[in-house]
Amino acid sequence: MSIFEKAFEKAGKDSGKDQMDDLLDDSMDDLLDMPESLAADDADPATMTAEDPAGAGQGAVHPAAVVDGLPSTGPGKVVKLDLSGLRDAGLVDPNSNKVNRTTEEFRRIKRPLLVNVRGEGASVVPNANMIMVTSALSGEGKTFTSINLAMSIAMEMDRTVLLVDADVAKPDVTARLGVQAEKGLIDVLLDDGITLPDVLLRTDIPKLTLLPSGSRHVHSTELLASERMRQLTLELSSRYPDRIVLFDSPPLLLTSEARVLAGLMGQVVMVVEESMTPQHAVKEAADMLQDNEIVGLVLNKGRHATSSDNYGGYGGYGGYGGYGYGSYGR
Repeated sequence: MSIFEKAFEKAGKDSGKDQMDDLLDDSMDDLLDMPESLAADDADPATMTAEDPAGAGQGAVHPAAVVDGLPSTGPGKVVKLDLSGLRDAGLVDPNSNKVNRTTEEFRRIKRPLLVNVRGEGASVVPNANMIMVTSALSGEGKTFTSINLAMSIAMEMDRTVLLVDADVAKPDVTARLGVQAEKGLIDVLLDDGITLPDVLLRTDIPKLTLLPSGSRHVHSTELLASERMRQLTLELSSRYPDRIVLFDSPPLLLTSEARVLAGLMGQVVMVVEESMTPQHAVKEAADMLQDNEIVGLVLNKGRHATSSDNYGGYGGYGGYGGYGYGSYGR
């Protein structure tokens, strides 16, 4: 059974809605194998326990402050994050010397993505440094995953990360980080007089920069599908060779923006909540990504951990059961 098949089976294990025969069709057969070195890392995962403190998964942290005295190189305003509050919320802290299970799990999750960015995968992936994190439905943990993945990538020696709050209808990244921002992505798309440096927020994590969602707009889908957005993503992906651009997108089945964004991405990470997301929802969302060469799957909130199970994960919110990636419709 492939990594995706195992994840699909677990994702809907308790839903009682569909059988695997109805869920998986021929488009799921052409999956990429993980590189041997990565597969070995997942061959015998430890049973992990991580807890999201009550309410912390919803991002209750203290507001960040705009501060002086931080490095002034690069564009944008500088904000200081409340790292203590973020740690309490169960998020990865790039500045911490303490190794915890969340940190280790996201090291495993980011590795195949970075392999593709370096061009060391089974095939060369265009725009591999443009990565979208999404889910089928809301509440599956995609924003929590986006932030933790960005924090983990910021720990890399030779990479920087730009985290884009692209869930423009329901932005949550900056709120969870305790950052207040009035302008952002949508404003850049709307107004030729607003440039990226005007809205970027550099953080006191040296390799992490934020791009807020900005103003809400009734035509956000059309703005994301515009030529200006295409040019913007080209600029984001090519200006700095060491940059990873991570988009926290809307859920695939609830808005049209996510599918538009997927067309601009080199890699997609789809978060699935174990035993809660119906299999038919996972299948429908996956079908929307058939044009994307690399689609990763993160099984979140795993409760069925065994030492021999590639999806052995944590108990509690923020627990990750595993990561696999493949090719749809190829």
